[in-house]
Amino acid sequence: MKRSLIAAAAGLMLTAFLAGPGLAASENGSGGDMPAFYDGQIFTINFKELPAGGEAATLAQNKSINTIYMSDPGLPGGLPFVSVLDAIQGDGFNPLWQEVQITFTAGHTPRQLTSDTDVLAAQASGEITLTPTTEVYRCAVVGPK
Repeated sequence: MKRSLIAAAAGLMLTAFLAGPGLAASENGSGGDMPAFYDGQIFTINFKELPAGGEAATLAQNKSINTIYMSDPGLPGGLPFVSVLDAIQGDGFNPLWQEVQITFTAGHTPRQLTSDTDVLAAQASGEITLTPTTEVYRCAVVGPK
């Protein structure tokens, strides 16, 4: 029940973010704001993809990049999957993030995960697979929900 409420609240928050005026704005400002989970709490992050040429170089040269977990297909009922962070400021934070895609395996209904611990436990149990991408983002945690 708690997970259902978290997923519904996260979906509503993301819908509010997408419906707001920020989507038309530049991704360099608040137009790049979106919700993300960290250790069961939802935060607002400011998110912008690095240029394609810079992503490969960044991945090759920077070994302390954080991870942002995403699941592009979303959740049942058309709800979006809210991204999950593996760090925030003060907890091994680096403003560069590599996207890792979550894929729910056959027989497992997609659900909202709310921490990197949840993500890794779901991977260990075979519920999900994780696929690192070549996408790198500049991401800053700009506030609580």
